[in-house]
Amino acid sequence: MRLIDTHTHLYQPNFDEDRDAAMERCFEAGIDTLLLPNIDLESVPRVLEMMDKWPNSCFGMMGLHPCHVLDGWETELESIRQVLDSPPPGKKFVAVGEIGMDLYWEKKHIEAQREAFRIQVGWAKERGLPIVIHVRDAWEELFNEMDSLNDDSLNGVFHCFTGGNVEAERALEYGGFMLGIGGVSTYKNGGLDKVLPSVPLESLILETDSPYLSPVPYRGKRNESSYLIHVANRLAEIKEVSLEEVASVTTSNAERMFGLQVKK
Repeated sequence: MRLIDTHTHLYQPNFDEDRDAAMERCFEAGIDTLLLPNIDLESVPRVLEMMDKWPNSCFGMMGLHPCHVLDGWETELESIRQVLDSPPPGKKFVAVGEIGMDLYWEKKHIEAQREAFRIQVGWAKERGLPIVIHVRDAWEELFNEMDSLNDDSLNGVFHCFTGGNVEAERALEYGGFMLGIGGVSTYKNGGLDKVLPSVPLESLILETDSPYLSPVPYRGKRNESSYLIHVANRLAEIKEVSLEEVASVTTSNAERMFGLQVKK
């Protein structure tokens, strides 16, 4: 049984002391592929380092996270684009991400977030890559952008999905999109137990978003990719299917979405 963590920040500094051990725990748990979303220019070398050290398991994305769309974002975005177009020899980036809109912390950069999102969606279309969307307290703003940008050349994932039935239906109506399901699905009041029964398993992929949003029984502690098994187990319970079916379908979904070489 194989699982793919489609969204993990295992490159972050709080793994510097035990990153190798964390990777071993992944492999022992059957998680053999990790997708690494970039967040800003500073994180680029860390993403590249993991891609180099674990070339058959770690695959990077390039993008500017909406919370990092600050003063001078245009210059930073251009530098990230140059990295996107110059991957390490023999490697490729599997998505543009993570990108999107976040109005949870403050709203003064909303117009900059809109513009940065539009630019990065353009990158994805030009390069035939999926987008990985972060959205927090900005569903309507994000949907307004997607309504004008979406077409047959665009696909991707609504990462760390925590919306309700309305948001799930609207997101999937765009056609080429899936929902990324993580630790929130294991929370008693997370709400996803009311949403996921009506979402086809073929529209779901699994993620941890580590080191954030640890699943039960690790809630409140540092999350890591090996904990993905708890997300998979919870999804199996909600969907009333076997763990093996969840693993098989979501892994196939991820391989198809991100153009990953199927592992035997």
